[in-house]
Amino acid sequence: MLSRYLAKYVDQQQSLGFKFRVQQILLRGYVSFAEECGDRHIRSARVLAWAARAPSPEQRRNRLLTVRRFALAMHAENPRHQVPAADALGHAVVKRRPPYIYSADEIARLLRAAAALRPAGSIRPTMYATLFGLLTATGMRIAEALALQIDEVTADGLVVRQTKFQKSRLLPLHATARLALDRYLVTRRSLDYFFLPPALVPAISR
Repeated sequence: MLSRYLAKYVDQQQSLGFKFRVQQILLRGYVSFAEECGDRHIRSARVLAWAARAPSPEQRRNRLLTVRRFALAMHAENPRHQVPAADALGHAVVKRRPPYIYSADEIARLLRAAAALRPAGSIRPTMYATLFGLLTATGMRIAEALALQIDEVTADGLVVRQTKFQKSRLLPLHATARLALDRYLVTRRSLDYFFLPPALVPAISR
């Protein structure tokens, strides 16, 4: 029963444009746990028991809130589904680091260091210098830069495909950034990928 509810909920979220990968994994874990206990509807006590199995307070709270959003959607259709309190496992403690903004001198030193990487004469130093320079010049997310394909470099700029909410956008390039990319494209013309093989992008961009 809960598995059917979950399948419907996942379909709804994905139809709205959310990838919903991590949430789906967590919810499957909860549903498996609850169904083994004989639950046919969401039970607050069961949610808390499952969430408490996570190894850290942050993960326990994330489990709780993920299932709570699922419970809210199900409760709207059937009040037999219980909705656990958001603060049932305490309040979140925000530990976000303040952003660090690199100075122009630090960026220049970083690019020089990238260009000096070994082995000399390989694609590696040029690739990293171009990647870091592109991030600096455009403000792209690292995952977006690593996922670039050759045909996404156009005369009008970079086509960044399916970013947040599955939307794409055109990113204009300054003349200097365009020149650097053109030089890089000449250097790496024998490769089938832009910065990294596609198989490596998900693991490195997380």
